[in-house]
Amino acid sequence: MTVTPVVAAVTTLCASLALAGVIDGLRWWGYAGVAVTVVTAVGLGLRAVRTPILLVGLAQMFSVLCLLVALFTDSGILGLFPGPAAFAELGDVLRTSIEVVRTGVPPVEATPAVLCLVVIAIGLVAVLVDTLAVSAGTPAACGLVLLCVYAVPASLADEMLPWWAFVLGAVSFAALLAVDGAHRHQQWSNRPMVQGTSGGVGSPASLVSGAVAIALFAGATVTFIGTVGQLPGGQNGGASNGLGLNPFTSLRGMLDQDGNIELFRVRNLGDDPRYLRALTLSRFDGNGGWLPPEELPAGAPADRRLPAPDGLLQSYGPSKAVEIDIEPVNSNDTWAPVFGIPLRMRDLPEDMRYDPVGGMIYGPTKRQLPRYVEEADLSQPSGDQLRAARPALPGDVPDVYMVRDGIDERVTALANQLTARHAATFDKVRAILAYFDPGNGFVYDTETAAGSDESALEDFLFDSKSGFCEQYASSMAILLRAAGIPSRVAMGYTAGFESGDYRSITTQNAHAWVEVFFPGLGWIQFDPTPLSDGTTYTPPYAAESGSSGPEDDPTTQTEQSPAPSAPAGPTDDPQNPQNDQAGAGAANLGQGGAQTWQWVTIGALVGLSALMTALSGTGPPGRRRRYVPLAAVAWTLTVVFLAAVVSWWLAALVLVLLLAAAPGLIRERMRLHRRHEVHTNGPTAATSAWAELLAESTDRGAEVDQTETVRVAARRLANDHDLDDDGKQALRTVVGEVERSWYGGSTTPDPTLGPAFDRLIAGLRRSDPLGWRAKLLPRSVLRRRTG
Repeated sequence: MTVTPVVAAVTTLCASLALAGVIDGLRWWGYAGVAVTVVTAVGLGLRAVRTPILLVGLAQMFSVLCLLVALFTDSGILGLFPGPAAFAELGDVLRTSIEVVRTGVPPVEATPAVLCLVVIAIGLVAVLVDTLAVSAGTPAACGLVLLCVYAVPASLADEMLPWWAFVLGAVSFAALLAVDGAHRHQQWSNRPMVQGTSGGVGSPASLVSGAVAIALFAGATVTFIGTVGQLPGGQNGGASNGLGLNPFTSLRGMLDQDGNIELFRVRNLGDDPRYLRALTLSRFDGNGGWLPPEELPAGAPADRRLPAPDGLLQSYGPSKAVEIDIEPVNSNDTWAPVFGIPLRMRDLPEDMRYDPVGGMIYGPTKRQLPRYVEEADLSQPSGDQLRAARPALPGDVPDVYMVRDGIDERVTALANQLTARHAATFDKVRAILAYFDPGNGFVYDTETAAGSDESALEDFLFDSKSGFCEQYASSMAILLRAAGIPSRVAMGYTAGFESGDYRSITTQNAHAWVEVFFPGLGWIQFDPTPLSDGTTYTPPYAAESGSSGPEDDPTTQTEQSPAPSAPAGPTDDPQNPQNDQAGAGAANLGQGGAQTWQWVTIGALVGLSALMTALSGTGPPGRRRRYVPLAAVAWTLTVVFLAAVVSWWLAALVLVLLLAAAPGLIRERMRLHRRHEVHTNGPTAATSAWAELLAESTDRGAEVDQTETVRVAARRLANDHDLDDDGKQALRTVVGEVERSWYGGSTTPDPTLGPAFDRLIAGLRRSDPLGWRAKLLPRSVLRRRTG
């Protein structure tokens, strides 16, 4: 029947719409449609020529591989079939895909790497759904696979998944059950019906439709569904319960605040009014706004000792390490804010990463983090150390922190005017910082001044001089860039206020400031904003009055600003941050080695699987039976390791699905083996036919007592399963051949045994069809393994 495969394909496509919550646009859905179409077409074609079920599934997976080669490589054999070069290209695409999965924040752009993942995931889902719904005849079991399709994006998306993705998926799944129900009704139409057991409200489609209606109503009125809040129409969704910084600042915007809501409770900080840094913004967009990196780096794991910040090559002086307890209350964000220089983090989720260049700790998605502990170094450099630092040179810091494109000529002229009299970078920074003094006409005001986006920077610097932290921080960072000094904007929170045994940080403490790079000393904080609540933190080095040494003559810079000597290298001190950097490098090498080891393991497993498969198909029957389970285990491990190349959670999902399908696959293998024995007309043909008949009966709940004779058992089987006339006639033929083989000494069965066996099994399935549960968990296999 061709209706079921088509409906199964539509169901898979509708369920894949759940990915709309994590992938931007709908272009990816076209790729998913191509993958589903290819899988369905291959299945229809092979089943038309009566190809074994296992070969159909393997051919469908191979067709997905060929589709990947055609879409995402340029070196396939004939542009379609995989070869070494094509596998190498696919490997590059998959490595990019892994980075997107690890660091991307939904919704991600539909890049080739993302589209490759879509084809792989939806293609494999289509194979599973097609196998369960068509080959196994158990469409209800597809619900587990489709549930996984919804679960993955639901766990990644910050927003509620589109409601229409749920509705279309539910309706198409109900249609799949209805088609299967109609097919079964047609098979049972000639059987007598017990009064009161006709279709009606108890049909699968009606039950699913009713359940979906109840779930949608409850989701909109009572429960919280999804990852954020209720369905459209519900009130008080979870989105309003968690606030976080908006990482996209603009010169004329305000920090994303909603009332005065408590975000963090900080303990063990004491009276130190340090800022709590969440993220840094490295890119100036040309209109006065600042943006984070286009893609978050892979970073280092945040659940262990952290590498030293980028550019920090010497200590500031005596270490001032302290363990700070940070408790997120209503913060719902990607970032884990930290104080000072983070040395070690505890109690954070395992998927959190640390970027030593940006100074940020982040996860793959927004969430409310658990209470965590930061071991921080709160020591700071002195003014003399900063003044002695040489100017930054190319290579000292990533180029993105030196970009000056798009800065207006008036701004550049102002930066040059402010810094012309100073030689040391530190004194240039302080001169620019002093420009924002209230004595120069600058006023702190939470209402931004009027003006267009293009003139916002000039408006704040030269005309209105009125704004709040974003205007102050953005303008100072741009002036520093114009003066050739590496700078960036940092976002986070001021220290808040004391409340009992902790400091309470609220949305009103959201803040932005400037960080400047000094070679050897790393990124140093400067804050030009005169906060009206008095929470501005001025580090000791920024509060110094005057400077040491001549500043007017730039030629004295070499004598007065010697470059710090390079460190001799890592020492044996476990507290030395340089050792952490070396350890991080070793960890990276270890990751690369693990990937190589993984591919070697996969290659070995493929070879072992092929060997076990070959041995299970040749030689004496006893030996073949021994190698069948070994081949199954080897192929299972191969698939799991291949899935682990993409992600370990995918490998775990594949393993669970394979284990769930293992009994059914074992039963199918036994069925095919016995049928092959029957049709080869060998000496074991009759015994195999009788063993398969007993297994089919056991799967249907009717077991035969071993003390019964063949004829008595056959008579009871015919009655228990209500065989029709054709089935009974075939059963008599099979029983006759079994008696001739067992009691008559015949070793050559009658040629009519094979056709009679097929008619008997067909009649048994016609009169007493198996349910999906019996197909997935066949009693003949489970009783054999546990009995």
